[in-house]
Amino acid sequence: MLLDHPSDGPTAIRTHIAAIFVSLELSRSSWLVTSLSPGKGEKMSRHSVAAGDVAGLLALFAELVRKAEARTGQRYPIITIQEAGLDGFWLHRVLQRESIESHVVDPASIATSRRHRRAKTDRLDGETLLRALLAYKRGEPRVCAMVVAPSPEEEDRRRLCRERRTLIAERVEHVNRIKGLLFAQGISDYRPLRRDRRARLEALCTGDGRALPPHLKAQIGRELDRIELLLVQIKAVEAEQDALLAAARKPASEEAAPDPVTLLLALKGMGANFAAVLWSEAFYRSFANRRQVAAYAGLAATPWQSGGIRHEQGVSKAGNPRLRTTMIQIAWLWIRHQPQSILTRWFKEQSPQGRKRAIVALARKLLVALWKYVTQGVVIEGAVMKPVA
Repeated sequence: MLLDHPSDGPTAIRTHIAAIFVSLELSRSSWLVTSLSPGKGEKMSRHSVAAGDVAGLLALFAELVRKAEARTGQRYPIITIQEAGLDGFWLHRVLQRESIESHVVDPASIATSRRHRRAKTDRLDGETLLRALLAYKRGEPRVCAMVVAPSPEEEDRRRLCRERRTLIAERVEHVNRIKGLLFAQGISDYRPLRRDRRARLEALCTGDGRALPPHLKAQIGRELDRIELLLVQIKAVEAEQDALLAAARKPASEEAAPDPVTLLLALKGMGANFAAVLWSEAFYRSFANRRQVAAYAGLAATPWQSGGIRHEQGVSKAGNPRLRTTMIQIAWLWIRHQPQSILTRWFKEQSPQGRKRAIVALARKLLVALWKYVTQGVVIEGAVMKPVA
């Protein structure tokens, strides 16, 4: 109706929200800037800026502000939105430093057409982002999920856990490759991670009694070179991680509450690696309730209900995959080291219905319980603490 019957009266964007809304569709080559300004009705403007040209982007924002002021006689702030993705949070921090309200949205949380073949272009994506931002600022519930951007220090701190995870995965890959090469020759008892791996390699014989072929031995030697390099790097990363945890455990003052690292390491069965992952991936930020905690880890339930049809689809898997995997591992260790806790007793009651489903549910309950433990000091019922050294 606004397009069919234009009016000179005040529009909703001018009188109610009073801001210039901008969506940023980022790519490697260019940034598509879609804007909606007061005094232009429902017409959106589109501009293109070279990727990484922050000065050009800020100049475009200044021009949008100037034109809106010329049309309406008022000066309006700029509110931006962009998707969380490959570009990280550096542009978000630049905009905040320039006193521009910036939002980073989870792209999977924005509603889209459910047609099998839907149109998708940068122009349409920019318009969708802009509409999501307008609805979010109007206060519509659950219209999208905004990402809580970590500080540069928090973002850098969690690189240690992620790098260690990557290095261990590479080590497993090389170990399995060596075992596969030798198994094809009838050798199944070689352990590439033992200290005498080089000496044992020289003494190996194939299943039919022959010495290892020279090219195969050379290939395995190069694989061992990579494994030894990975072992050195893993040791260095773990040393940095231990130093970081030790620094975090130093109390700031006598009256200060214990930090999350100290509280986590006090639990029996909780090691330094798990504590570092929980601290850097989950408990660096605040949560409003237990549902947000479970959803952040991708452990929230996803029911399917339509009329008389009701069934559970399992966990959403829409959150932090590193945290979700770690919580499954912690849940198995929790059963072993905390057999008298209320959570372990609950798991044993649910196990006859399926251990796999029960362990995922335990991981969700355990994450929520640990969140209450480190934020409110609520000790898990029946949990055993480590003896004080």
